[in-house]
Amino acid sequence: MKNISLFSGYIYLILAIITGIASNGFLKTTEGFTKLTPTIFCVTSIVICLFCISKAMTIIPVGFTYATYGALTITAVTLFGIFKYNQTPNLYGTLGLILIVIGVVLLNFFGKVK
Repeated sequence: MKNISLFSGYIYLILAIITGIASNGFLKTTEGFTKLTPTIFCVTSIVICLFCISKAMTIIPVGFTYATYGALTITAVTLFGIFKYNQTPNLYGTLGLILIVIGVVLLNFFGKVK
């Protein structure tokens, strides 16, 4: 397998985040996988997401990749829920999201992989 550049790794990570947000954000519309079209959309986007995150992990360290993917996906899906479904998190939920983002920023800027 040929190596991909760091830039390509981050492009794959961004694509994984976008497709992860799409699949998780629209999961509610599947109504428990009883509606065919949203189900196909969610399954397809999660498969693409997993492919992209696996490609990103070939160049970017696993911890950084998954922490960044997880934090940005969780935060974006929460915002999606706020705007699409009017589901506002309480104070503790908001604080938790802020701490997740701070943790990923610290990991990406100050974390060292040996």
